[in-house]
Amino acid sequence: MTTVRQLTRAAYGVHFADQIALVSVPLVAALIFDAPAEIIGLLVACQSMAHLLGSIPFGILVDSYPQRNLAIGATLLSLVGFSGAAAAVVFGSLFWFGLFVVISGFGVVLFMLTTLSIIPRVVALRDLGMANASIELPRALASFAVPLGIGISVSYVSAGWLFPLAAAGASVAFVFALRLPNLEVTLNSVSEGVFRRIIEGGKFVLDHGLLRAILLCAIFWNFAFSALLVTMVPLIRDVYLIGAGTFGIALAAFGAGATIGSWVSRTFGARIQPSIILLFGPGISVLAPTILYWVPAQGPLLPICSAFFLIGLGPSMWLIAQNSVRQSVSPSHMLGRVNAVIQTAIYGVRPLSALIAGAFVGASSPQVGLLLVFAAFMLSFLVAAFSGLRRVKSYESLRTA
Repeated sequence: MTTVRQLTRAAYGVHFADQIALVSVPLVAALIFDAPAEIIGLLVACQSMAHLLGSIPFGILVDSYPQRNLAIGATLLSLVGFSGAAAAVVFGSLFWFGLFVVISGFGVVLFMLTTLSIIPRVVALRDLGMANASIELPRALASFAVPLGIGISVSYVSAGWLFPLAAAGASVAFVFALRLPNLEVTLNSVSEGVFRRIIEGGKFVLDHGLLRAILLCAIFWNFAFSALLVTMVPLIRDVYLIGAGTFGIALAAFGAGATIGSWVSRTFGARIQPSIILLFGPGISVLAPTILYWVPAQGPLLPICSAFFLIGLGPSMWLIAQNSVRQSVSPSHMLGRVNAVIQTAIYGVRPLSALIAGAFVGASSPQVGLLLVFAAFMLSFLVAAFSGLRRVKSYESLRTA
């Protein structure tokens, strides 16, 4: 069995657990802890805090230490975090719930960074897109199946059982991570100072036109997405006046779009010029808050699902394409740090966005929160449209350049 296949199987467990947490944190906050919008925003921020705090140091670890060991440690850390969050729900502790959610997030971050550095070591350059799509497909499928299952069942079963299921997913990931082969690591930069190595990775990203554009595009898009998650629960509850399970169903539509996008990338990605995908992803996202803004009270579910389907479809293809871009242009000994800087942008901005959106919606209304989401998605598209991303013809040409 190939390394990519083992990584893919471990990824199913990690992303199954992570998607449960993504859907469950705001639902548990609202349904079990009876939290207002500000507290929901704080908990979503806790969920993303691991990406902000862990990406850079984990990137250094990935560049310096055996990646099989890091993958095993990552899945074990997630298992501890999800299990602790389940226990915190049972004991009714909001503080420990938020803390263990952060711990589980550290494990997910480390696993993702390790995976991104393993792939270019075990596949040819021409196969990067297909391999990245294979690794992305578990996340996409989980983002469809998990919210759908939660959305259907949350009206009948307590939300307290969700985090034990997440712990089970992390256990599966741990088993498959143990089966990964040993991969040697180049230790030529371990003796350098930590701060210097962080600066080196950040400078490379900022100095490279394509990586800088990906960084900014990711910052604005993920600001918008996190703000949308915080906005949706009050929007469903106070404006649409429909059941809380709609949130899970909407995220299932997001997952369906991501699944189709990942499948398209894996099947037809070699025939589509990367520049098209790099513009399509952020561009189509702008339509989502526009659609949601015009949904009436007790209106049909279809436009809500359509909006989330769109922000699953295009951005999943964009994520695969930009992963391949950074793997193509980054030196192998620096790839962990480059990925860490980008991951910090992709996910580290979410706590700030969640806090801002929570305060924004709490002080105004969910509709005004959608305007904030629209503005951030639009900025993401404009960054991509006015950068070198619109001229990327192939990943091979990037490595040659």
